[in-house]
Amino acid sequence: MEARLTGLNVYPLKSGGGTALRAADLLPSGLRYDREFMLVRPDGRFLSQRDLARMAVLRPVYDGEVLTVDVADPALAFAPLVHKPVEDGRVLDVRVHRSDCQGVDQGDEAADWFSALLATECRLVRFTGERRTSRGDGVVAFADSYPLLVISAESLADLNARIAANGGEGPLPMNRFRPNLVVEGLGAYGEDRVRVLRIGGTVIEMIKPCGRCAVTTTDQDSGARGREPLRTLAGYRRYDGAVRFGHNAVPRVTGPLAVGDPVEVLEAAEPDRGTEAGGPAAELNNSEE
Repeated sequence: MEARLTGLNVYPLKSGGGTALRAADLLPSGLRYDREFMLVRPDGRFLSQRDLARMAVLRPVYDGEVLTVDVADPALAFAPLVHKPVEDGRVLDVRVHRSDCQGVDQGDEAADWFSALLATECRLVRFTGERRTSRGDGVVAFADSYPLLVISAESLADLNARIAANGGEGPLPMNRFRPNLVVEGLGAYGEDRVRVLRIGGTVIEMIKPCGRCAVTTTDQDSGARGREPLRTLAGYRRYDGAVRFGHNAVPRVTGPLAVGDPVEVLEAAEPDRGTEAGGPAAELNNSEE
């Protein structure tokens, strides 16, 4: 089976819902507009579905001119936010996990809308400046650590089969794992066995496995939390108290991408410890939000 790109997802607002695309531009920082906006507490720390599961029902769409955020839950009677990005707002010092960076404050109207919806004082910021990855010599906006998250469709199929065998809730959709790129044809956990991939005319380098957190247990349509997939993943993809699923990557050759693009393995990789089912995982990254 020839490997293909079967999914392209961008997340304009960190920890908000994703937008499925048929085509996108791959930049050094990832897919265009990915994690360009973020919500922060008064002390600059980022807001996340880890703490506020309700963020899952946010549906942001950004076309480069206007950010529109709808609310998927009909029980929440909020009119959509229609926001034209502020270019000359205050530059705030903000933090993503242990990484310090900066964002342009997007004004009181947006802050009030999100604060009311989430019942948490917060402000909307837009990424500015430069933020580098800890490994792989890449650049990233407000994603947790790396510009791309890649998951094989067969990996999810294998996980769902294991969840069913364990009597867990499922099957789970791919949006639980919030990937940017979904590939098919590499086999289950094939993303762990490659180092460099050509996708269409672009090239990406796989850097490290992605550690997963409670966001994966959050229904992305309702914000409800369950036990899966972490319960099942912990049985065969666990290391040092964490589990991982998917692989973080850095672009090496940028350009346009489209669903259906061929995927070619340019360089294979010996699996790190833990990339095979049942083994310990390589160094873990925060779950991409």
